Amino acid sequence: MCFLSARLVLNKHKNNVECHLIDLTNINYAQRERLAFIDFCLQFFGKISRADLVNHFKTGLASCSRDLTLYRELASDNLTLKHETKQYYRTAQFSPVFEHNPEATLNSLCRGFGDGFSNGITPSNVCIDATRLIHPSSDVIATIMRAINNRQAISCDYISLSSGETKRTIVPHSLANNGQRWHVRAYDKKNKAFRDFVCTRIQNVTAIEKPIATIQGREFDKQWNSIHNITLVPHPSITYFKAIELDYSMVDGKVELNVREALLGYLMRQWNVDCTLEGALVGEQYQLRLDNVHELQGIDSLSIAPGYGIKNYKG
Repeated sequence: MCFLSARLVLNKHKNNVECHLIDLTNINYAQRERLAFIDFCLQFFGKISRADLVNHFKTGLASCSRDLTLYRELASDNLTLKHETKQYYRTAQFSPVFEHNPEATLNSLCRGFGDGFSNGITPSNVCIDATRLIHPSSDVIATIMRAINNRQAISCDYISLSSGETKRTIVPHSLANNGQRWHVRAYDKKNKAFRDFVCTRIQNVTAIEKPIATIQGREFDKQWNSIHNITLVPHPSITYFKAIELDYSMVDGKVELNVREALLGYLMRQWNVDCTLEGALVGEQYQLRLDNVHELQGIDSLSIAPGYGIKNYKG
């Protein structure tokens, strides 16, 4: 497991800048894990409490109090205690003690913060993951996640393919990976509707610390909250169905999934699923067919799915 042996800290006092190193080498592994969890929660959720540590690590209150005290000694400018809520909150001067790798961080946010560190491990020479060309900014993700956690809007500059750079105020409620890039699902105040925004195209993001309107919350995002059952089967052009059945762990020649309506189109496009009514698309890239496409007519997100809406496809 990778961790920082020291961290450079800059303390500004009027016109002077004072530098010193935080030494983490003398702290045992278990406590480093808990300190990293504190750092992670402050960075990505904006707050941490003793109860959070107790619930996550199943340790006693006294031990958690010592961890929070030590973290304050290491980075006193990173957090402030509000006695009325008994929680520590991230300050504007926050500077992470641990380096949180963007991809590992997103995995942690999706699957739960596992071992306390988001640096990842030394890459293997014999087990290679897919090359990733798009890497979202950790700072942008952190601001978005705090806004989601605290039900706040964010102000940002957004660069789109259709309209270029515009100033946006959005209310984020979820992050989602479409297989190629990370999106934030949010209420767009400009269009007064829920939209997807590509995280890498968001710049100059700041939180708006005001309560959001009720209709801007996730519970009012109809496309996000609608769950559809889909059935995928081998494409009819495939000669040896068994290979596809093994690839996708199919049972009785099919695999069934429950998918959010807002994400349906991304899933179909990522896996090149033939969404014509007849399963008529031609090409070796089409190994799957959406078997119950007739039940999913009129869904906006499927407009980007291969062949969706084509009635008389000739090949």
